[in-house]
Amino acid sequence: MISRQTITHPFNRGEYTVGAPSPAGWAKRTPVGDGPAALQSAPVAVPDAVVEQLRSVAKAVHTGREEVVTRTRDWWAGSMIGETDGRPATPDAVVVEATEADQVAAVLRICDAAGIPVTASAGRSNVTGAALPVFGGVVLDLCGLDSILSFDPESNVVEVEAGVFGDVFEKELQETYGVTTGHWPSAFALSTVGGWVACRGAGQLSTRYGKIEDMVVGVDVVHADGTRASYGDYPRAAVGPDLRQLFVGSEGTLGVIVAVRLRVHPLPEYAKALAFGFDTFAQGLQACRRILQRGATPAVLRLYDTLESGVHFGQPDTNLLLIADEGDPVLVDAALEVSREVCEAYGPELDSEAVFARWLDERMLVGKSSEGFSHGPGFVADTLEMAASWRDLPVVYDEVVAAIQSVPGTLAASAHQSHAYTDGACVYFSLRGEVDPAERRAWYRAVWDAANAVLLRHGAALSHHHGCGLLRGPYLADALGAGFATFTAVKEALDPNGILNPGKLGLPSRFGTAPLT
Repeated sequence: MISRQTITHPFNRGEYTVGAPSPAGWAKRTPVGDGPAALQSAPVAVPDAVVEQLRSVAKAVHTGREEVVTRTRDWWAGSMIGETDGRPATPDAVVVEATEADQVAAVLRICDAAGIPVTASAGRSNVTGAALPVFGGVVLDLCGLDSILSFDPESNVVEVEAGVFGDVFEKELQETYGVTTGHWPSAFALSTVGGWVACRGAGQLSTRYGKIEDMVVGVDVVHADGTRASYGDYPRAAVGPDLRQLFVGSEGTLGVIVAVRLRVHPLPEYAKALAFGFDTFAQGLQACRRILQRGATPAVLRLYDTLESGVHFGQPDTNLLLIADEGDPVLVDAALEVSREVCEAYGPELDSEAVFARWLDERMLVGKSSEGFSHGPGFVADTLEMAASWRDLPVVYDEVVAAIQSVPGTLAASAHQSHAYTDGACVYFSLRGEVDPAERRAWYRAVWDAANAVLLRHGAALSHHHGCGLLRGPYLADALGAGFATFTAVKEALDPNGILNPGKLGLPSRFGTAPLT
């Protein structure tokens, strides 16, 4: 049952919708549509005999069009373009609900033997089309794997099933065990633990706690043929390649994640924040680099360009940097003192308390960066997050903004730095356009082509934490270079019949060519 619950945490307090059903929540507001599929051209049908086999091993099987549309709907702009034209993205599939790993294994054995594609799915908060069944077949709904299995208080390691929603997970960790993951993505209440791992996600406090790949101690995977394996479960090792990392970020193409062991941390009791303004975005980047390279790791280090400083904080004449930390008071005060020393070389401190309070209140609001722009039937908005070295980031920022703005129909492009490291950072771009409704898809792809051409030229990471799915698939071969052949070979070895999430990550598929959106 969906309920309103309170989470107590220095940076993450207040009410959240616990157990939110993700994109299905807007199904009641968005008609299913009776038009042709927007992203399916030749979906694989599941024979009646196979459907009956699936019913015998799973919790439930759904075949009705309306149910399938509701249970496959995601948050990708590429899907929404079709939805608002009455053309659901992927209405032709069979949705299979599993509630335990044995059921997942049984479903995969059946589908592998029958050559039926399987797309693992859970919260569906993804914004790249990663969980869309573009070739039909079976959608394997993992939300029923929804339990915390164990907690090791000495090692601070928790074992949790893949279908647990983030808010439910965090609430139980805090109230029962007095710990936190420190993982707070914007889609916190709409995403699941397995989704975090499968898409290599990041939370808003990643500079303190790391990205999800830094938290994974072990992962349990069901392979395409239904066999199962556990990978990892050690703090560090030298026993060949780290096989855990094959599945972290694999987006369901190499196996189905059913459980993970994660590092967690004692609940912090102390938090503090600073805010400074900079004349240019490049100056702010330089300050962030100096803070990290001096050894400070504040949980939040977010730099907004002038457009986003105006939208988020009402300060359009500066490039605003918010610095905040939580944890042991000694460490927090030291990190903030280093940050203050660095930033004061560029200018005076802003009203830090007011900036921090506004960020806490509004940081989970999806679409905030699009406020103030036209929202007519031809409006499209999306985000693009990437990562590059400190050396390259200033020019990448300038060139990506210019590339987006060069596409006819673009209203604006802006950005903020959202996650930072000693060697570089993630910059998170927001893009908005207003075109004739019939031209939205063409504008959307043109903008992504233009921006990614810049990233490829500079050798930047095309994604920092959203993943690739369908959206970035066309660029993956160029981005990985000779390494793409290695990735393809791994896919062929682990999934020889090619049934797992076909069409994603740019991988070749025996079911056809992935749709270009």
